[in-house]
Amino acid sequence: MFTTAALRQLIIPLILEQLLAMTVGLAAVVMIAGVGESAVSGVSLVDSLNVLIISILTALCTGGAVVCAQYIGRSEPQNARTSARQLLYIALIFALVVAATLLCAPRFFIRLIFGAVDAGVAESARTYLIFSAISFPFLAVYNACAALFRAMGNSRVSLYVSLVMNVINVSANALMIYGLHWGVLGASIATASSRAVAAVMMLLLIRSRSNVIYLSKLFPVRFEGRMVRSILSIGVPNGFENGLFNFGKLLVQTLVAGLGTSAIAANAIVGSIFNIIVVPGMGMSLAMLTVVGQCLGAGDCPQAKAYTRKLLGVTYASMIAVNLPVLLFSQTIISWFPLSREASAMALQVLPVLAIFCCLIWPISFAFPNTLRAAGDARYTMIVSACSMWAVRFGLSYLLVTVFHLGVAGVWYGMIVDWVVRSVFFTFRYRGGKWQTKTVLH
Repeated sequence: MFTTAALRQLIIPLILEQLLAMTVGLAAVVMIAGVGESAVSGVSLVDSLNVLIISILTALCTGGAVVCAQYIGRSEPQNARTSARQLLYIALIFALVVAATLLCAPRFFIRLIFGAVDAGVAESARTYLIFSAISFPFLAVYNACAALFRAMGNSRVSLYVSLVMNVINVSANALMIYGLHWGVLGASIATASSRAVAAVMMLLLIRSRSNVIYLSKLFPVRFEGRMVRSILSIGVPNGFENGLFNFGKLLVQTLVAGLGTSAIAANAIVGSIFNIIVVPGMGMSLAMLTVVGQCLGAGDCPQAKAYTRKLLGVTYASMIAVNLPVLLFSQTIISWFPLSREASAMALQVLPVLAIFCCLIWPISFAFPNTLRAAGDARYTMIVSACSMWAVRFGLSYLLVTVFHLGVAGVWYGMIVDWVVRSVFFTFRYRGGKWQTKTVLH
């Protein structure tokens, strides 16, 4: 179903888009770090909450992408377009509800989630949270439309829009932080503005009738029960999985918050670097949803298996290519950031170990289960991920930080063990073959 050229046209823009987003995120962290450790610490705390919310939103969009991809595989473009409208409605409603909730009491949520942090950190976090919440509806539109283009096998559109969005983000960050000296406020405005522009561009592009899936007649809003159930049958378990997973990460972040400002800053820098070194795997994960989803929609399970093996092999090769230099030059990479000596030492303790396990375990733990999700086996991945998150990552991190006093390193080591556990369960599920009996389209 997919030639080598077609796979290349799908995969390369996906990886470039993820690389662009993460590189810009890293650049933003570097610029904010120049404002001070309180600023970068406050932003990193809110970003951990943002990741939780965005991951649930992305999971809902994943449900829509799988449904649309399977309809395309079944040569039912009208149903694909109908389900696309349902996806946009669902994503936008979720984002509006979350944004309104957070904007009602930003200081309350900062205290509730992160406890008693330094006053400077808390104020930076409040400012960043307000503008993050404002941007969620725009992000919902962007993510939904990007998922639809990926379901069609067209990942170039989201790459181009992402390029515009991130150029605006970096330029505005530089202007407002270095030129106007607005600090965290400037970074917050830059992020929200760039997401708004990206949402408008995506809405205009997805309306073109040259696409297999195009959005037209969005109003009045009409919900199609069958389509909504198909989307939510994947989106809800996947969203619940991502929500529990990232809520657990958020609780782990509270462990880091109790270790002091240097520990928060070190964790933020390692997290930013981590976002870069998993870029190839993230791109391949998205490609797997499209490719496997279309194969299974066409009823061709042997091709789904063949492409799973092929894409997983490419994932391993690309992860090794990115992480090997990080392993060899960890100290140089950490020196690029304006951190205190204490924070730099903490980051250097974690980064080489992280690079090794990104090569060995990450692909089978995160890219590989997207085959199961594309088949509609989202409930199993939800159960495994949630149980492993709470029993292994959070539980072990708590022990390593509070009992064995490993500090920031304990948090990341607990995460790595969680990867190992997940990968074992996903491998057994795939080999057992039960995922092949699942149904997405009703």
